[in-house]
Amino acid sequence: MTQKIEIDIECPYCKGTGLYSGMGEDKDCAVVCHYCRGTGCYHYKYSYNIFKGRKDKKGIKWVYETNPGIRVGEGDGYRFDDFGGMSYRDWKASGKFPEKSENRKFVCPAWWYQSVDDDKKPDWNECIVCGTFSSCKHFKNKHLCWERWDTEYS
Repeated sequence: MTQKIEIDIECPYCKGTGLYSGMGEDKDCAVVCHYCRGTGCYHYKYSYNIFKGRKDKKGIKWVYETNPGIRVGEGDGYRFDDFGGMSYRDWKASGKFPEKSENRKFVCPAWWYQSVDDDKKPDWNECIVCGTFSSCKHFKNKHLCWERWDTEYS
């Protein structure tokens, strides 16, 4: 069942002024806001379906908590579980990830938790990275970083 919300709000584009100053306008001039047509009021419309429970996603075999920016999946000698995660069936039954479902084979704890939960991203002086996580001098021994993370964050 589709529901609709319609409400008048302060225009988020011009902050209710009805005017817009961008790159093309000097500091002392403006154009009429395209979104609210100068009224300062934006008529917000949103349509949505009422949630009736999580639906199946056909064709999915494996689920990851996040993708840190690398190709994940089966093929080229790799299995789904090489990248962490869990089967779709198990995830659908529990709705949450078990401990140690991280992509430990290809990323370090800092890289992983930057995407999953920044509060759990380690703040270690040793892993100051200029550029990419894989350029860290400790990246080739990331299993040691994971061992440390398990000790400090468990």
